[in-house]
Amino acid sequence: MRLSLHATAFGTLLLGLTCAARADDVTVAPKVEVIGRYDSPLGTLDSASEGTVTREGIESRPLLRPGEVLEAIPGMVVTQHSGDGKANQYFLRGYNLDHGTDFATWVAGMPINLPTNAHGHGYMDLNFVIPELISGVRFRKGPYYAEDGDFSSVGSARIAYVDKLPSNIAQLTGGSYEYARALLAGSPELGAGNLVYGVEYQRSNGPWNNPANFNKYNGVLRYAQGAPDNGFNVTAMGYYAHWSSTDQIPRRAVETGLVDYFGTIDPTDGGSSQRFSVSGEWRQSEGNISRAANLYAVRSRLNLFSNFTYFLDNPVNGDQFEQAENRTLFGGAASQTWFTHWGERHVWNTVGLQVRRDRLNPVGLYATQARQILSTTREDRVTILNPALYFSNSIEWTKWFRTLAGLRGDYFRFDVDSNLAVNSGEKTDSQISPKLSAIFGPWAQTEYFLNWGKGFHSNDARGTTTRIDPKTGEPAQPVTPVVPTYGYEIGLRSQPLPGLTTTLALWQLKQDSELLFIGDAGTTEASRPSKRTGVEWLVQYVPVSWLAMDLALAYTRARFTDFDPDAGDRIPGAAEAVGSAGVTIGNLNGWFGSLRWRYIGVRPLIEDNSVRSRALSQFNGRVGYAVNQQWRVWVDVFNIFDRKDHDIDYFYVSRLPGEPAEGIADLHFHPVEPRVFRISVSAAY
Repeated sequence: MRLSLHATAFGTLLLGLTCAARADDVTVAPKVEVIGRYDSPLGTLDSASEGTVTREGIESRPLLRPGEVLEAIPGMVVTQHSGDGKANQYFLRGYNLDHGTDFATWVAGMPINLPTNAHGHGYMDLNFVIPELISGVRFRKGPYYAEDGDFSSVGSARIAYVDKLPSNIAQLTGGSYEYARALLAGSPELGAGNLVYGVEYQRSNGPWNNPANFNKYNGVLRYAQGAPDNGFNVTAMGYYAHWSSTDQIPRRAVETGLVDYFGTIDPTDGGSSQRFSVSGEWRQSEGNISRAANLYAVRSRLNLFSNFTYFLDNPVNGDQFEQAENRTLFGGAASQTWFTHWGERHVWNTVGLQVRRDRLNPVGLYATQARQILSTTREDRVTILNPALYFSNSIEWTKWFRTLAGLRGDYFRFDVDSNLAVNSGEKTDSQISPKLSAIFGPWAQTEYFLNWGKGFHSNDARGTTTRIDPKTGEPAQPVTPVVPTYGYEIGLRSQPLPGLTTTLALWQLKQDSELLFIGDAGTTEASRPSKRTGVEWLVQYVPVSWLAMDLALAYTRARFTDFDPDAGDRIPGAAEAVGSAGVTIGNLNGWFGSLRWRYIGVRPLIEDNSVRSRALSQFNGRVGYAVNQQWRVWVDVFNIFDRKDHDIDYFYVSRLPGEPAEGIADLHFHPVEPRVFRISVSAAY
């Protein structure tokens, strides 16, 4: 027995109904409640590559930055190539996802990816997330799900916040490079529900020669009432941060001694970011009908100063630029599921509506020096409207065979008012995305999956109306608003022994074109069609209640599919191999801790594969002691072996003082932080 759709607002309800209904049909391995990292019981999921990261799995994980909660997703690597206030860099399934394109994320029901962002289309900043308030992370990979739309071709994650904390928390953390963090969180009863609050302050300077001076102020206020199947919550969030950046530096600058390994070329790089939101979620279940709805409003601002080419374009004032935006985002969703029967077959039908409107007033690109504006490259006022309607049907044909079919329709309207009139205009497009999955078993504690789906990602609205390159003045070809993707997957999930779960997935993803907005030029370029084929393997073993082990390995072959013998067929930034592993101890006579390994293999940096990145391999760890039920203390150590790896590598042309006017093509890198210690003390009250 299987539901058709795990919609965000009522997925918990449907999962519970599914497990209860299948209790007589299949023997499910016992669930370990203590420290298991993944919750993926047989008979409840639609593919081998989806699952849920438990709250315990998140709590036990040392996090250098909040965005690293997504590294709990098998095959995902999260790095940073700039200041800590900037969105992270993400890698998954052979994609350098930049700051979020092609991977969709929601937090407390709100979409996080920002279309037509000042820095990059799909920008996904998770620095406002408070990990201690996360109740779990539901992840999916591939375009197989009708309720997942823009940016979700490679995968998606839904980060849920708690409706009630086990206890109130007062926590202090201090560490290397003047790191300090204070957190106060709790969930007192209020009326028939609970008032959840969290207040956070963080600062750090990092190991950089130019101190990061990162300061973050963050708060959450949430009221929740009812049960997972009948209830509601209302959440308000506020976040502000400012920082100085040490961006990637050219290898030759370090080799010649111009800058130190942790140095910078332009010490005035940096930025500020703020985000304020209010949202609400509602769910109701009665008889054979389940309903859900959510609404959200977000006001955000970003000012980002960067200099990646130094003195290539402007030998006198330098190439620093500011990317700035003011955004207001409104949206919501509603869905209803009917639980019915066709004869003896169990059937679920779901209809859903999603609407989102982004207004940027303005979004701009400016030439600057030491954060002072010299000229305007482009400035636009943009409105993006994206309504979508979807239908999903699930049928349990027999006790060992079920299907999931879906159909999604999206409509986009882009309205661009540019400071250069010829680049203004209105553009519309639509996309129909069918989905189909077949699930077999389980037999001998193993089930099998076949998945196919068509997905898409939108493109930066400015690129759809641009006819003149705002930086060079040369003619530019507008790009298509929507780019389709096609995904295929074969997989299995098995629980051969109590406490042991393993999954294996073979997948392929094709894109008609990899469209990329070039933030330092203010234009959008359409790259070539591509195909990625890969395999992923995940194992989790919880032999006893206080010990958990997991291993995730992934390999991807990524190629452009058109023939260009001069350029080559490699996709820059596409990682071939990714891995992670960990051992976690829950509570052994008061002691707890974990040891984690993360790895991202070499990557081609240009199409002919003549320049490749370095691999990254890092161990992080935690050891702690629970003094009693109230007090805990622990130490986190990042980069235990103090390796000099790189968070990111690029290959492009830049110019340092005294170099030829045409610049020099070179590898540019951002080093990982050296060994970092952090000690935390937490009191429950």
